[in-house]
Amino acid sequence: MAQIGDPKMLFAHKLGAALTMEETVLTLLGELEGKANGDELRQQLSHHAKETQEQINNLQQAFSALGHEAKLQPCPAIEGLQFEGQQMLAQTSSELRDAVILSGCAEVEHHEIAVYDGLITMAEEMEAGDVVALLEENLEQEEHTLKEVEQGFEQQAKQLAKATAA
Repeated sequence: MAQIGDPKMLFAHKLGAALTMEETVLTLLGELEGKANGDELRQQLSHHAKETQEQINNLQQAFSALGHEAKLQPCPAIEGLQFEGQQMLAQTSSELRDAVILSGCAEVEHHEIAVYDGLITMAEEMEAGDVVALLEENLEQEEHTLKEVEQGFEQQAKQLAKATAA
């Protein structure tokens, strides 16, 4: 890998890592939709997959606006979250599967929000307003999704607590 020698190269690299992140998430959402127990959760995962495809398109447009070809870069953090989620699902009974999925989704959403916060800061400093707008659109979707995921997890936790108390 070539050494990253200036802020624009760093930004392009991090943008590529975000693209890898979103493509990985898109694949994961399809897998999780097939593993989810609840219809509402499956619908949420399907909806988020559509948003994730929009986010991928926005990232590709950001590359284009910068005059760069979209290039994937490693994203070890998302690989780690993916590995952890797969391990948890393999070790968890089917009754707990939706709670595990929602918990993992919350972790991923927090990571995605942090990534977009950093990219937006860099794009603002580079005075790349068109790129900022694309990244802010992605960030808003991620923040909205996090709220939905947290609400779903809270409902799952209440149901599990009631089942345990019974």
